[in-house]
Amino acid sequence: MSQPPQQQEVPGVQSDMIPIPDCGEESYKGSGKMTGKAAVITGADSGIGRAVAIAFAREGADVLISYLSEDEDAQETAKYVEQAGRKAVLVRGDLSDGAHCRDIIDRAVQEFGKVDVLVSNAAYQMTHESLDEITEEEWDYTFKVNIGAMFNLVKAAVPHMQPGSSIIGSSSVNSDMPSPTLAPYAATKAAIANFAASLAQMLGEKGIRVNSVAPGPIWTPLIPATMPEEKVASFGADTPLGRAGQPAELAPIYVLLASEDGSYVSGARVAVTGGRPIL
Repeated sequence: MSQPPQQQEVPGVQSDMIPIPDCGEESYKGSGKMTGKAAVITGADSGIGRAVAIAFAREGADVLISYLSEDEDAQETAKYVEQAGRKAVLVRGDLSDGAHCRDIIDRAVQEFGKVDVLVSNAAYQMTHESLDEITEEEWDYTFKVNIGAMFNLVKAAVPHMQPGSSIIGSSSVNSDMPSPTLAPYAATKAAIANFAASLAQMLGEKGIRVNSVAPGPIWTPLIPATMPEEKVASFGADTPLGRAGQPAELAPIYVLLASEDGSYVSGARVAVTGGRPIL
């Protein structure tokens, strides 16, 4: 797969991408691995978050879809969740606000009565060629959205979680191989992997498993919204597999970590990188 040069405004719209990412809309088949579970997924309007929402719903879970402002994308995700026979709850807002993070969990408890799975997936990034281009405001915002939200969501969710629950953070290959043009983002992705590893040890006695997933270059709206056109056109070509990954190729890993199939997996950082090794 390759993609033509293209750009969008942040945060990006999935339906405007060429080609449109594959989130498993037509391909993912469930088998009851998450029957009766209630999941919260941030950034679930598009990309990896949408793929995970579709997979969770088809495995039997109700899903709260947290998103920033992409109403049409979020409604499309909700449609797929409901077509799977599960409940979809849409919550719009900015994860840089700790109060909003707490509101997300409160809404999940109101709607589902519990939180079985928390996927902290939403992220902000921007490409910069020099440190001078990065403002203090952008640095702070990137940390608030990418790692601050995970802290606030986890802190609010844990009191509503029972043994067997799962927390998953979306890290990145940048947690191990940081791109110099994505310095703030890469730093937060390392923090997510580290925080997940700490939480796995802290929450193990409660029977709550915590892991992170480290995607490589995945074709999502974040790419044309935050990278120059020429980088978008070559995105993923430098991996051993020679292409960008599709969101649908991530979903089975999240299902594994959220379900009983992963009952003894905790403290892991799982690489889905197209062949780029992480240590």
